[in-house]
Amino acid sequence: MKNYDLATFAGGCFWCTEAIFTRLKGVIKVESGYTGGDGENPTYDKVSMGNTNHAETIQITFDPEIIPYEKLVKIFFHTHNPTTLNQQGADIGTQYRSAIFYQNNDQEKIAEFEKKEFNKNNSYGKDAVTTIEPLKKFYPAEEIHQKYYERNKNYPYCTIVIDPKVKKLIQEFQSAVKKEYL
Repeated sequence: MKNYDLATFAGGCFWCTEAIFTRLKGVIKVESGYTGGDGENPTYDKVSMGNTNHAETIQITFDPEIIPYEKLVKIFFHTHNPTTLNQQGADIGTQYRSAIFYQNNDQEKIAEFEKKEFNKNNSYGKDAVTTIEPLKKFYPAEEIHQKYYERNKNYPYCTIVIDPKVKKLIQEFQSAVKKEYL
């Protein structure tokens, strides 16, 4: 039996981040959800109001023999704008913040290192505001939010916001992308 690991990221709308990480070799599953806030059992409606402090998050089950955690973090930093506080494009609020929720000390160290590397080399001209914090509890989102992009590719938000992120992933990280998405 394989040993899989988990990675948990918040990089704006979870529909966007899920669409990115689903396409990677070695990623077994991506689940949209919420973490990092107050109160148990958050819902989309509650989180969208912006007063729970939960972020729209994805939790990735991955095979570290195929794609190491470092590569996931690097892709995370390069497929959203980690320099904007509580915002990704038109999505504004703490629920859209940039955050890495680590599972263990190794993930924390890797996330800190990759953030420093991003800050040295980024093209945004300012440092990442991404927080790096321990994962306390991940709450899966409602079923309607799972695989949203795959089911709604013609929805304007998907064509305007998500499609360019997917194209950027394929362009910049082609060797990490599953063949069916090339």
